[in-house]
Amino acid sequence: MDATLDHVEGRTFTTRDFNLDLGGTLPDCRVAYETYGALNAAADNAIMVTHGYTSSAHVAGRYAPGKAAKGVPKDQPGWWDALIGPGKAIDTNRYFVVSANALGSAHGSSGPNTIDPVTGKPYGPTFPDVTLRDSVRAQKLLLDSLGVKRLHAVVGPSMGGFQAFQWAVTFPDFMRGIVPTVTAPRMRSGLEAIEALTKRLATDPNWNGGWYYENGGIRTVLEAIRYDTLVQYGQRELLAATIPDAAAREAAIRATARAWAANYDGHSLVALRKAISRFDITDEYAKIKAKVLYVIAPNDKLFPGTIGPGYAADLRKAGVDITYVELVTDKGHLASHADAEQWAPMLRAFLERLAG
Repeated sequence: MDATLDHVEGRTFTTRDFNLDLGGTLPDCRVAYETYGALNAAADNAIMVTHGYTSSAHVAGRYAPGKAAKGVPKDQPGWWDALIGPGKAIDTNRYFVVSANALGSAHGSSGPNTIDPVTGKPYGPTFPDVTLRDSVRAQKLLLDSLGVKRLHAVVGPSMGGFQAFQWAVTFPDFMRGIVPTVTAPRMRSGLEAIEALTKRLATDPNWNGGWYYENGGIRTVLEAIRYDTLVQYGQRELLAATIPDAAAREAAIRATARAWAANYDGHSLVALRKAISRFDITDEYAKIKAKVLYVIAPNDKLFPGTIGPGYAADLRKAGVDITYVELVTDKGHLASHADAEQWAPMLRAFLERLAG
């Protein structure tokens, strides 16, 4: 097998008339995904990788020419490339890795910027409310279509960690383990943040009542929102080692925010914020049968180390086999990406233990 993943293809799975948890139906429910490695004869070596709030299903390697997923730069390596690939912690010589884009996202799965078959135009603000359980159920249909009989594990950071927890309670017999990182079994803030987000999006001069797809989009406000998010996630600390000059760091963060704003959709921010704001599986711990590797960054502003031990203790009381890890890091919410080499041995060992 190739030593590198350099012929990755963005793909799409479609299922018809997908009923949503909160009511309504997606006539054409699309799930953007990528695969790496090969499914074994027993069809049980698959690892599902789920992504964070504004990320995509491009988790490893580089795209083959013309095969990039929607809204993902064609020359960009996968966001967890340090952990996934031949010989890496999630070894694609051993595991069949499937990564999926959440419903409501802007990177190819059904979402506000995809076409409503009823109108022939983007859903925009009319896209129905989705839950993370909806995304997990759609991912299960994707795996069924790929012939996967059982998952070895579900692995994901932040909102991806929410999905890992959701997998464990929705399909408790379908995986051996889950690895939620920089996350928690429930969201820490409520729906009140959604109104503020929507009001901020509406300040863009191109807002047009939310119908901005044909008048240039809302890049100005999206760039400002992304800049604030990157700073909150710890991007300044992450760049400090390679860009010592503070002004240059700020310029780099601004450039990253600008590039992201050119490809993302404001309504996806709202759709996914609604989904994560509703997420809470803390009353469902008894359903979990999978082993858990729970990884936290103590200085994470979104899911700080102060909350991790309590959740870990509650999971243990419920009978869950959990390994709790706090990274030694200053990278905050970006730690499971930026300090991947630190916890890669733990991840590799956990996955090997699941096979025993």
